[in-house]
Amino acid sequence: MSDLETCLGTIIDTFHKYSSKEGDKYKLKKSELKDLLTHEFPTLTEQVKDQATMDSLMESLDTDGDSECDFQEFMTFITMVTICCHEFFEHHEDE
Repeated sequence: MSDLETCLGTIIDTFHKYSSKEGDKYKLKKSELKDLLTHEFPTLTEQVKDQATMDSLMESLDTDGDSECDFQEFMTFITMVTICCHEFFEHHEDE
């Protein structure tokens, strides 16, 4: 598989690694999403100092209002983080 295909598989596997802990294996409960973010985005979550910020993130991802994060909602988050990282490195590539 190509690098990009491998990355796509990793994203899918990571989602299911955390979504299969409790209940519906196709959705992340709030606690599962928090575990995923804490373990898979440690640099990002180190910047989050309060629970209100984490709650706000969950609410913004939960576009259908079911108090869970499905794969499409998760991919919206992954896309936003990827775009932000690209823009950051684009502006700091000369440093």
